[in-house]
Amino acid sequence: MSKKLGLLLSTILLVIASFVLSVAPAAAETYTVKMGADSGMLQFDPPTVTIKAGDTVKWVNNKLAPHNVMFDGSKMDSAVATKISHKNLVFSPGESFETTFSEPGEYSYYCEPHRGAGMVGKVIVQ
Repeated sequence: MSKKLGLLLSTILLVIASFVLSVAPAAAETYTVKMGADSGMLQFDPPTVTIKAGDTVKWVNNKLAPHNVMFDGSKMDSAVATKISHKNLVFSPGESFETTFSEPGEYSYYCEPHRGAGMVGKVIVQ
């Protein structure tokens, strides 16, 4: 009798363990932001993205180059802004760069050559 009970408990434990081990953790995602809208406007498209900590934002040069992404040091730690900014300009369509965000918060950014034209964006990390 005790052998049957032990076998039953072992089987139940194996079944439960297989469910726990087969559930994959949530994978980090990559979100794409176009630099220069399809309509030809000097803007990031979309202008605001909401992501989770651990996700990545990829900025892709689309239209009306050159573009870059500079994070606003007046709205966050300036050392962090410098670290995650992409100062180098991209000129060719399809050129890209990306940043992975690990800390929750709001990250405002702009395109240095087109900031005066209103080319600004925001990443909201939950």
